[in-house]
Amino acid sequence: MDAVTIPDTLREFTFNGAPTLETEESGIRYFVNEYWTSGQRKGHNLHEISYRACFKPQLPEFFIARLTRPGDTVYDPFAGRGTTLVQAALMGCRPAGNDINPLSEMLVRPRMEPVSLHAVAKRLQSIGMGDTAHQDDELTVFFHPQTLGRILAVRTWLLERAASGSLDAVDRWIRMLALNRLTGHSPGFFSVYTLPPNQATSITAQRKINEKRGQVPPPRDVDAVILKKSRGLLTDGAMPPHPEALFMTGPADRTPALSDGSIDLVVTSPPFLDIVDYEGDNWLRCWFAGIDPSTVKIDRHRGVVDWENFVRRVFQELARVTRPGGTVAFEVGEVRGGKILLERHVINAIAGLPFEVLGVMVNQQSFTKTANCWGVGNNSAGTNSNRIVLARRL
Repeated sequence: MDAVTIPDTLREFTFNGAPTLETEESGIRYFVNEYWTSGQRKGHNLHEISYRACFKPQLPEFFIARLTRPGDTVYDPFAGRGTTLVQAALMGCRPAGNDINPLSEMLVRPRMEPVSLHAVAKRLQSIGMGDTAHQDDELTVFFHPQTLGRILAVRTWLLERAASGSLDAVDRWIRMLALNRLTGHSPGFFSVYTLPPNQATSITAQRKINEKRGQVPPPRDVDAVILKKSRGLLTDGAMPPHPEALFMTGPADRTPALSDGSIDLVVTSPPFLDIVDYEGDNWLRCWFAGIDPSTVKIDRHRGVVDWENFVRRVFQELARVTRPGGTVAFEVGEVRGGKILLERHVINAIAGLPFEVLGVMVNQQSFTKTANCWGVGNNSAGTNSNRIVLARRL
């Protein structure tokens, strides 16, 4: 589907017989319907990696299915856990991604080249148990000493392989799974009960959690946890053939590895206004991966104006890399109970750049179908919505 027909397609879309609501507010066209739902179709299991603030695979699938052909390049400048990239690869497109967080590539790239369960098991068998006598005792607030010894052995193996340039696809897969399974709130993780897996609490805070719950870190079989999660990710089969993925680590407004006009479709969601404590949330994962978290310059926006300027810089770069006629689907969700409509600030940021704003698509998952699409609270009154600015490169 050509980008100029997007509004007509959204107008004609029905879900369970419900027509699209088209309306205008402050000069902006809104198209409101239930374009996809979490239960509409289960996403491929390769998506199932925990990450903070990620959208569902149905979102990029909707646009990739309608706006690309196999072999086209689909790009996400804020790749996160790689939902857009994985979905693009599953649909035969060339995935291209960028993220300023170096952990992102470690979580995304292995799923572009999945390895066999047998290869993972064999590699784990080749890694020794490690020395439990010289481990960091502070980490035993999260891990049983025996578990920690195995974690340290796997970490040492991976860091040494990376330093020597011999890290291969099997190593990268194991690193991805270890990063994802380090801490969490069920026996499917290496740790005792703690925060959800997309965050990491401090050692001091974990001691308090342990005391409050009267818990002691139990022994976990690290290899078994990695193999179980691997089995789950591979349940839906291997990644089909697709063009080679491109991944960059750096700011979204400076991507020299992308050629001018090389992108057919952008599907992304930028960081919003909330302050993210990168070091606090990721210190343990960074430790495992050998990353100094203080060197990762995550954008922090002091307010809406600062955020809008940030978005403009990103769109200036998107104007360079997106081909004429290419589309940008820029998801901004819903923040602060609908009091701040970020889509309007995105449209302000685009002004004067070579893009035509086609409208704002609101995927409204509503039980009542009566919510006001400009002031609805997320997950209140039975409603949950995505708000996506659609723009065509002139």
